Amino acid sequence: MNTLKWILVCSVFVISCNSKTMENNLIIKDSPYTVETTYTKLRTLLEGNPNLKILLELDHSKNAASVGLDLEPIKIIMFGNPKLGTPLMQASPTVSIDLPQKIIVYTEASKTKIAYNNPLYFKERHAIVGRDEVFQKITHALHIITDKVIVPE
Repeated sequence: MNTLKWILVCSVFVISCNSKTMENNLIIKDSPYTVETTYTKLRTLLEGNPNLKILLELDHSKNAASVGLDLEPIKIIMFGNPKLGTPLMQASPTVSIDLPQKIIVYTEASKTKIAYNNPLYFKERHAIVGRDEVFQKITHALHIITDKVIVPE
């Protein structure tokens, strides 16, 4: 097994040990904070990273309230790094339907959760050959970002 494949395998193992990986290729982690605090920490981390750009923020519960409906807090932030996303789109233009990256913060069974798509899912879904180093960087970055958000200070 070459070094890069070994790193990818180890990254997936580390993610699996620190979170709940679902069959639908979502990586879900528990947060000890409220949705608002978790989201604020996430947004602050993303804003502070010069390699990332926040592109869109959605507050589904606020949107539901605007039409008189109740919804537990659900917030999504969309962000990207063109230096990492562009090579993937060059390899397979259809990956752009899954990019930029998204992280969701929500409540389930009275617990705050933070979730994102497993980047290796994009590799499989869009039949991207190679680009292992890019996928490893994205996988590692998402793991580090979300762990920093949920680790108590």
